Amino acid sequence: MKNVNQIKIDENPLLKKMIDDMENTGFNAKRIAVACKIYEKMVNDKECKIFFSLAGAMVPAGMQNIIIDMVEAGYIDVLVTTGANLTHDIAEALGFHHFQGNLAIDDKTDKDLHDEHMNRIYDVFMPNNVYEGMEDFIKTLKFDLNMSVKDFLAYLGNQLPNSPKSLLKACAKHNVPIFCPAFTDCGLAMQISFAFPKVNLNHFQDLQDMINLAWDAKTAGVCIIGGGVPKNYIFQAMQFSPNSSQYAIQITMDRPETGGLSGAELREAISWGKINEKAEYTTVVIDATIALPIILSYLKTVMK
Repeated sequence: MKNVNQIKIDENPLLKKMIDDMENTGFNAKRIAVACKIYEKMVNDKECKIFFSLAGAMVPAGMQNIIIDMVEAGYIDVLVTTGANLTHDIAEALGFHHFQGNLAIDDKTDKDLHDEHMNRIYDVFMPNNVYEGMEDFIKTLKFDLNMSVKDFLAYLGNQLPNSPKSLLKACAKHNVPIFCPAFTDCGLAMQISFAFPKVNLNHFQDLQDMINLAWDAKTAGVCIIGGGVPKNYIFQAMQFSPNSSQYAIQITMDRPETGGLSGAELREAISWGKINEKAEYTTVVIDATIALPIILSYLKTVMK
């Protein structure tokens, strides 16, 4: 099987021209262009603190380097993500790989994969021995069992090897805090609990730190990739802060009619005081694995 390529995105003047042209079209073509322009404004606004929400499992799909590049370029000031992204990030950092799978999967094939100790994430495969390598690494750690999750993730990033690249490592190096409010909902946390049965990482300290970051931001900008817990974690901090978001971008495939947060329109957040009524905002209904490379390439081109 071929490895999933953690793609590297470069500047692209032709893409910038396409985005400029798409800004004068309609539907989601216009919205992705508007999203690029809003992100550009956030980066150029020196008083803007950019809160970035990353749901799902983007690392297995090859988005790891995109987020790392955004951190290293200063396009993300605060990262809120799922435990899945952190688990898969460590897997890649320890030298393991995700593999390109097959879209034509049926029940019998999934059974075969299980028998072969191979896990499937849509059309991406991950071998079970990833967890064995992760377990060996975690057993070498020495940390305060009662520290905050945010501080633990920074510590974890500093313990990882310099190569291959790692999102945890990049955030630790550039002092970008990582919040993972549902940290126990992932393989990494399970491995930590197995190795350190008395661990009790402090989620409430994280909550206070997150509110303080939102409270102290002179201007707040939000980019939401997906939805779920990471989205709400940022927005609830905005709700109880004096300054609501002045910029907001949402990339989602979910719909608002079910009342779920992941598909909730950004304008709904105005009623909660999470987004300013005069804010610049847009929701783009698009797969994040398509939107992220476009946004980063645009930013690299205009910010060079």
